[in-house]
Amino acid sequence: MLPFRLIDRLKFIVERQLVKGAGFQLLVVGVFIGLISLVGGLLVMPQGGEFEDAGSAIWWAFLRLTDPGYLGDDVGTWQRFVSTLLTISGYVVFMGTLVAILTRWLIAKMAELERGLTPVTLKNHVVVLGWTSQTLPLLSELLGASGRVRRFLEKHDAQTLNLVVLSETASAAQVHQLRSEPGIGRKSRQIILRSGSAIQPDALHRVACLDAAAVIVPSAAHEAGSLVTSDVETVKALLSISAQARQLQATLPFVVAEIQDVRKLPVIERAYPGAVEVVAGDATISRLMVQNILHPGLSEIYNELLTAGEGNEIYVRGGESVAGLSLGELAMARPDAIVLGLLRGAPGGWEVRLVAPSSTRIEADDRVIMMARDYAQTEPEPKRPTLPEVVRDQGPVTSRVSRPNEHRVLVLGWNRRVPSLVAEFASYDDCRFELDLVSVVPRSEREQAIHQYVGEHSRVRCRHIEADYMVEGELRSVQPEAYDTIILLSSDRLASGEEADARAMVGYLQLEDILSEYARRPQLIMELSDPDNRPLLYGHRSEILISPMILSHVLAQVALRRELRVVLDELFTVGGAEIQFRDPADYPLPASADFHLLEKILGREGEIALGVVRYRPDASGRHVCLNPPRKDYLDLQPGDRLVVLCQS
Repeated sequence: MLPFRLIDRLKFIVERQLVKGAGFQLLVVGVFIGLISLVGGLLVMPQGGEFEDAGSAIWWAFLRLTDPGYLGDDVGTWQRFVSTLLTISGYVVFMGTLVAILTRWLIAKMAELERGLTPVTLKNHVVVLGWTSQTLPLLSELLGASGRVRRFLEKHDAQTLNLVVLSETASAAQVHQLRSEPGIGRKSRQIILRSGSAIQPDALHRVACLDAAAVIVPSAAHEAGSLVTSDVETVKALLSISAQARQLQATLPFVVAEIQDVRKLPVIERAYPGAVEVVAGDATISRLMVQNILHPGLSEIYNELLTAGEGNEIYVRGGESVAGLSLGELAMARPDAIVLGLLRGAPGGWEVRLVAPSSTRIEADDRVIMMARDYAQTEPEPKRPTLPEVVRDQGPVTSRVSRPNEHRVLVLGWNRRVPSLVAEFASYDDCRFELDLVSVVPRSEREQAIHQYVGEHSRVRCRHIEADYMVEGELRSVQPEAYDTIILLSSDRLASGEEADARAMVGYLQLEDILSEYARRPQLIMELSDPDNRPLLYGHRSEILISPMILSHVLAQVALRRELRVVLDELFTVGGAEIQFRDPADYPLPASADFHLLEKILGREGEIALGVVRYRPDASGRHVCLNPPRKDYLDLQPGDRLVVLCQS
């Protein structure tokens, strides 16, 4: 082994001190300043004169090193020469090095603070674990739900809604995204970013999960074939929160968790003993797609009820202030809202009673379900006249909507939701579906995924076709014009939602070009990942579902009012209450009828009128008009349909 030189040893010692941080760097610089002062003092000592001893000479040298203003007081050539060298050394060592060390330390400290590693000290805030495609619309929903937020703050005795987001790496780019997001803007100061992963206990402590009023866990995207799925991370995060609460003997916070695989629900409940509401993301989107196939045009209603912005939403209000009233009497006192039913306590949860008779009495522990444009419209308005009562009896559990015995569906593309989509098709006993799945994903991989999720699904026939629908020749060979419904899926195998949507939209335009050659036109349903892409297809005749926006709305609203989840499950699953389109000719409507008269006529059938679907769109391209003013005449035209809530 070669011997080390003395200079190498000195360099190594200095290096080990410098890497220890700003404090040790300043110590090294101080040592150098002391050595330079000592050498400078010794150089002028032989001259005697004003220097009585070595201490005076060293102090003289230190003053010249640290302050150039003393340079003009020196006498003699040698003393001036040494003083000049000390002054130049002072610029380099004292001023330059010290400023560099302090500046670098300050920049590093600011960068560390910007990374969001400091634990928050808030209470009764809302925590969002993860920065995904759903995070921005989720935050926008939370900040925009003024009425629900006001009730939420009153319940938790808080003044302001504070949101804490846990991101893998908090950055200035994310802050810019928050400020640029419609619905957030200046409200971004209510949002605090922290760095870390939801599966790290330290990161969960950093966002003060145990002090939060609600914790939202949205699903994250993972590469296909990854062993660590979003559901695995969700379960690990819930286990960590539970362990921290047990260790600190703290109360478990309320959690709203999204899972991709609905079969993991028992695992979630076992992992987290506290209050938890689970939203099955893949199953929810699959349910909406199948419902939209059975009731074409329903996507516009979903996009109104389940996304932020103008239009109606579903609200759940407590029954304390209206206990003793009947549903009919409550509807009379809410002229701008539609009373849909109520929730009644049952062992293990809630019993959902949508389309309940108008004579049903509200109890103090009940929850009333209403549809309105704003939270304020679900509150009493004593200055406005009450409406005439609408009498509604228990309606028959029948359907006036005829469903074909067989329905051919062409699915273009592949993502993780396809197995749950097949399972949803299989849940309908009165209709047989034939699915042709077109994708570049190998057939064996798709068959395995469906078999693992559904098992034997004899009710749904699946045929796998290996082809790229982006190639016109391969798309034509599938004969898309022969199907009843065509679904274009947004791929989860591309790097971003923008790329996945770009592929889906190009495929859609190519499909439109092929279908224009035929008189028969199938129903087209397209799934998008980025809400900013929706205006790009304005005027086209496809039905669009924006998955992240729908799931973000559900997560945000369930976090603010947890009972809403069971209402949505009842509405969008097979059986029970269902939104349907009806022909006005099915009812004895006069030539001129307002919306309140329509409510009365449908009430006799045990149904609830929600609005009208126009055959021709309005100036903004909308066909659906939900909850119109009661005194407005409907002016029904040929092709218009009624939107009805009934027991299916």
